[in-house]
Amino acid sequence: MAKVLLIEDDEAAAEFVTSWLRDENHIVEHMVDGRDGLEFALQSDYDLILLDWDLPSISGDSLLRELRAKGKKTPVIMLTGKSHIRDKTQALDGGADDYLTKPFDLQELSARIRVQLRKAADQVGNIIELRNIKLDAQNFKATMNGVDLDLLPKEFALLEFFMRNPDKVYNADAIMRRVWKSDSESSTGAFRTGLMRLRKKLELPEGETELIETVHGLGYRFNS
Repeated sequence: MAKVLLIEDDEAAAEFVTSWLRDENHIVEHMVDGRDGLEFALQSDYDLILLDWDLPSISGDSLLRELRAKGKKTPVIMLTGKSHIRDKTQALDGGADDYLTKPFDLQELSARIRVQLRKAADQVGNIIELRNIKLDAQNFKATMNGVDLDLLPKEFALLEFFMRNPDKVYNADAIMRRVWKSDSESSTGAFRTGLMRLRKKLELPEGETELIETVHGLGYRFNS
């Protein structure tokens, strides 16, 4: 699950993309006007921005350059009918992370989004420290209060996912798609078993805020 800002003035195309991404458990906010989109992109934290080129009030290309000039590093995928190599070069040089020419296949869009989300996660680094837990992703090691945690591979993967995405709510399907590498390995039962075992190994003294919280009706959250 990711929080996505879609800036697209074609209402029909925007509805199509928004519906698709929400079915994939992403949170999508849609803006029609370029200037409004820029304001939202600057004021809120998004995991990804999908940006049309031809927009009212300010072009997508100008919006992107202003966004980067103000220090925002949110991954941006340009969505545009401009297919000339000059346009692609201009967009990428202006700070775009990827460029998808209309019309495009929604499955390809999803794949490109996953690539950008993985890159963003990798940039967090291999050492993550939250609360009383330290996780070393490169060396497959995690400690709690300085004591080694004996984690199975899937338990470690779950912990790493939660620690790279603190304070955000994810449902089981979204977590399985990000943690389990193939559909054949993933199942609701396997997820619940792995989560239950991980929680037991992360038990805290009574009265402390639990590390992995169940948000009823929505999913799960790692409390940082």
